[in-house]
Amino acid sequence: MSNLWQRLLRATALVFGLAVGVGVTVFAYSNTASVDVSWANLHFNGVPLWTVAVVPLAVALAVGAVYHWVNNLHHFTEHMRHRRRVKELEAELASLKSHLDTALAMPDHAEIEDKTRLEADDLFEEPPAPPASEPEAQPEPVLAANGDDKANKKSRKRPAVLSETEPVAVPDLETKPEPPAEN
Repeated sequence: MSNLWQRLLRATALVFGLAVGVGVTVFAYSNTASVDVSWANLHFNGVPLWTVAVVPLAVALAVGAVYHWVNNLHHFTEHMRHRRRVKELEAELASLKSHLDTALAMPDHAEIEDKTRLEADDLFEEPPAPPASEPEAQPEPVLAANGDDKANKKSRKRPAVLSETEPVAVPDLETKPEPPAEN
């Protein structure tokens, strides 16, 4: 939640709390008569009427606030435990990467990042300007019509290249191919 919304919510809660406080004060001064409160074996005589409404409300708010604080404390401790575990796992991952790099004789990740950063910087540099003394050679215009000089055009097919490790299929001259089955 953004900081502005949090400020608005806190200001609204403050105004609401002040309004409730004013209401309770007016209620208390308006209801000054005394009453007798009895519940099972518990008896209170001469209790002001406003306490009958305000005290249970205040006790419920206090219990709710304590429950909320304990709940937030639990979530905070869980968050810190998970954060600590994530840091442990990140450290373990970094050590495993370094061990793997040494086992495979690979350069460190920092060296690779520096090298790629340098290569990326080279991409954005402007190429050096050609010397002014040499005139640039202009390509000759091609004046060929459709179908002219087909022999001079390059083939678009790629040449087949076999690697030295790739097995080559050799036809077996002793076996005869089977005739196709008739349906």
